[in-house]
Parts: sequence; structure tokens; C-alpha cells
Amino acid sequence: LLVHDGLGHIGRTPTAMIQSARANCARRILATVLGVVGLACGAADETGESAAPAPDFRLPQLDGGEVALADWAGRPVLIDFWATWCPPCVYQVPELNALYAAHREAGDVGIFGISVDDDDAIDAVRSWTEEKGVEYPILLSDDGLARAYGALGFPTVVLIDPDGNVVWRHAGVIEHEDIEERLEPYLRAP
Repeated sequence: LLVHDGLGHIGRTPTAMIQSARANCARRILATVLGVVGLACGAADETGESAAPAPDFRLPQLDGGEVALADWAGRPVLIDFWATWCPPCVYQVPELNALYAAHREAGDVGIFGISVDDDDAIDAVRSWTEEKGVEYPILLSDDGLARAYGALGFPTVVLIDPDGNVVWRHAGVIEHEDIEERLEPYLRAP
């Protein structure tokens, strides 16, 4: 909707500018509301007061086979919900690679990335994980499971205790040292 004003200036029509301003305002309001809701949800999760049974799952693994949450009963599980179209998810990979490397041999914690990309995006998921150097197992799901775990955006990291309860959730990129602090009490649990 570009117009020429007769003086050599090209610009948008007043109607287009008003529509654009309204759309920007709506996006800002939505981002604010989601941020407030996310903070409210995160606050309860940070304290552990809202510990609730983790939704069960059995999901296909990108490299073949399946992984079920029940397979990890008695051990903590860390899940990272992510997507190939999520720019911040790229920055979570090295943090989770470091965490996975620290626990891989001991097998004392399950660490899984769960892609919420569409079912027909398996090739894109495989390409993305290879390009980004993902070392931890990748499971394939959709955003329905992410929502069941309370993920409002991506990446979202969820910690499940050895008893199968969601005890912590974090939206956004987080360093592996901070995750390790959250994991520590559950690694020492009898």
C-alpha cells in the first residue's frame, strides 16, 4: 500500500500506517500478557509448590526406537522442549550437550530434547540437530505434549523428579550450571 504524494515521496497510506500501528500494539499486548502468565507459572514451579505428576509419554526417538518416561522411573529426567524454527533454541544446545556429557556415563539422569516440529519435519529435525551438534537423544512429539507440561514458549526445560513429578520448569535459555543446581538434590536422593 505505497502511495506517491506528487512531491517525489513514496510512503504508506494513512490507513496502512494505522493498521500497522494497531497490529504492533496488539503484538506488544499479547507478548506482555504471555510474559506475565509465564512469570506466574514459573514462580510456582521455581518453589516446587506446584509439583504434580508428569504427563506420561512414549515417543519415537529421532535415531530409532522409542523412549518412555516410565523407563526412567527412580531417576530424574530433564526434558527440553524445542523447535527448529526457534532461534533461542540454538543457544540451549551447547548447555545441554555439556550437561549430557557430565551425566552420560553414569546414566543417573535422563536428558532428552523433545522436538515440537510437525510430523512431516523429521528431515528438518535431523538436519538441524546434525548442524547444531546435538549430542543428547532427540524425541519427536508435538506442541500438545509441551502444553501438557506447561511450556508456553520454547525452549522450555522441565525437571521431573525420581518419583515422576514435575518439580521445576524454566522458559528460555538456561546455563548448564544452573540446571545442575536444580538436578543435584535429586541425584543424591536415596
